[in-house]
Amino acid sequence: MPKALPVLDTTSPVCCAPLAAGALDEADALQVALRLKALADPVRVRLLSLLLAQADTGICTCDLAPAVGLSEATVSHHLKQLRDAGLVHGTRSGTNVFYRPRRESLGALCAVLDPSCAAVPAPAQAIRTGPVRRRHPGPARSTGPGELGD
Repeated sequence: MPKALPVLDTTSPVCCAPLAAGALDEADALQVALRLKALADPVRVRLLSLLLAQADTGICTCDLAPAVGLSEATVSHHLKQLRDAGLVHGTRSGTNVFYRPRRESLGALCAVLDPSCAAVPAPAQAIRTGPVRRRHPGPARSTGPGELGD
């Protein structure tokens, strides 16, 4: 009979000692590995990059799909993997879901990998992969240069 896999809650930030602090126990190693596995796809890394560039407002799946050159269904699948790993969260607005990064989870993962990573300054400007156009009204907000908008 196959071994039953444990049900793990990966929605909260990873909480364990940094890798350099010593050998991780099996449970902590699994928690870190599950989050890294969610990021171990170039499309998901690109999606997270786009979300981090618009972290305050969020981005709809319909705007992310053309930015990465994939269908909305495929992008939704990748976002679900990131959401299940606790790295992003979505907010429904009508028929659209706006995704935002979970900075606390990303920061916790960063601190586990390298405790000094919090001291590394963020780049002055995020690298954009191409224009992102909004095809729906979305949440009300002002737009500035390089932001989503019509």
